[in-house]
Amino acid sequence: MRLSAVIVAACAAIVWSSSVFAQTTTAAATCALGATPGVAEQQLSSGGQPRSYRLFVPPGYDGRTPLPLVLDLHGSGGTAAGQAGNSRFETLAAREGALVATLQAGAEGNRWNVPVTADRPDDVAYVSDVIDHVAARVCTDLTRVYATGFSGGARMSSLLGCKLDSRIAAIAPMSGLRWPGPCEGRAVPVLTLHGLADAQNPYDGHAAGRGAEWLESVPEALAAWAGHNGCDADVIFEDPPGPLSTMRYRGCTDGAEVRLIRIDGLGHRWAREEVDATTAMWEFFRGHTLRP
Repeated sequence: MRLSAVIVAACAAIVWSSSVFAQTTTAAATCALGATPGVAEQQLSSGGQPRSYRLFVPPGYDGRTPLPLVLDLHGSGGTAAGQAGNSRFETLAAREGALVATLQAGAEGNRWNVPVTADRPDDVAYVSDVIDHVAARVCTDLTRVYATGFSGGARMSSLLGCKLDSRIAAIAPMSGLRWPGPCEGRAVPVLTLHGLADAQNPYDGHAAGRGAEWLESVPEALAAWAGHNGCDADVIFEDPPGPLSTMRYRGCTDGAEVRLIRIDGLGHRWAREEVDATTAMWEFFRGHTLRP
């Protein structure tokens, strides 16, 4: 069996706890928000500036049942519409009954404010405002909010795991995991995927002439997250035949696992053929929820 199938099957076997069902049932009894299924451009104000995002509501939305929310972030220079086509999370969400908010960077050049500088918009606050904006319009399970992103969006979703740990249940950066520490909050489950042939965001880091942002390697970032999550110190490396291998840590606080899927031959793109990155992320997300 291909490792990708093993990963998905193992994640799918996770059983939701009774507390999660209780939270969802309680929320369902109080939520009554009508929304039209499909895609709609949303406008909001964040930090006194107009911002926007793309919201997907799945078919069959009943206006009462709180749904999980995936925050999807484009790469540097990208757009929300482009990322929706890149990740195809909306297609998965239509099957799985989930909301997707595909976010739009507000700085010149469509770049996220990471590493954070004072002269660009506060994108952490923007993401928090988007969560509130969605929840005010669509029944949202706020214990199941997840963040992913590609490249610059991966670096931004790493930052969200650190700065919005009380709002985001798990993160799954693609081609750009970072450790944006120090992080003071809870242990945050992390799944990341990265191609070993990625020349734009090198797996081994230390890209010549590109500044401190590009020094950290993916294994270094993974180990830092494992330390934050209180995992056992030793990484487990599995490299069966084929293009996929994994690095993971055991014994993490509150089951906040830390795992990397490495992909031989993959450059700087969203993984599909070697492994369905979107499905792997979703199955990972399904196993994690914020505790009350």
